[in-house]
Amino acid sequence: MADKLKIIASLRGRLLEDRFFHSLGVAQEAKELAAIHGADVQKAYLAGLVHDCTKNTPGEQQLAIMQSAGIELDPVAKENQKLWHAISGSVFIQSEYGIEDADIISAVRYHTTGKAHMSLLEKIVYTADLTSAERDYPGVEQMRRLARTDLDAAVYEGAAFTVKKLSSRGLSVHPDTVAAMEYYRRDR
Repeated sequence: MADKLKIIASLRGRLLEDRFFHSLGVAQEAKELAAIHGADVQKAYLAGLVHDCTKNTPGEQQLAIMQSAGIELDPVAKENQKLWHAISGSVFIQSEYGIEDADIISAVRYHTTGKAHMSLLEKIVYTADLTSAERDYPGVEQMRRLARTDLDAAVYEGAAFTVKKLSSRGLSVHPDTVAAMEYYRRDR
């Protein structure tokens, strides 16, 4: 397992203060959700800790990170730079932190969009990002309750929240988010 103290020191230097504390909060929330849902708490903590590692990295550098791994952005991701950090971060944690666990890498990759057929760790990190202690938006308390009792329902609510928010602003919704919403819908 990667050295958490070195990663924390690195993140403190890479991220703006509010983003650094958000990352610590997501790590803690992911650890708690992992304990509730029977996942590996150490992997959940680590994935939550590094999920936003490139969030404050300039776009040109994120593109270079993705290009170094041969990643080509799909049309929706290409037009929405806010999605880049999840993709570039999934590459960065391998090269800079030596994280080789495919489930952690994938949890970082899909923490923003979600997707259908998520692993338990992917669902935990996706949900922890939406429900960490510093989050404050209408419905967050309900989302926190769901995250502890019905993780699939929490993923659905998170994806539906994202679709509604982006659509109301006239922004494109990533197909993975729509797929997550459809897959985790209860009436399917």
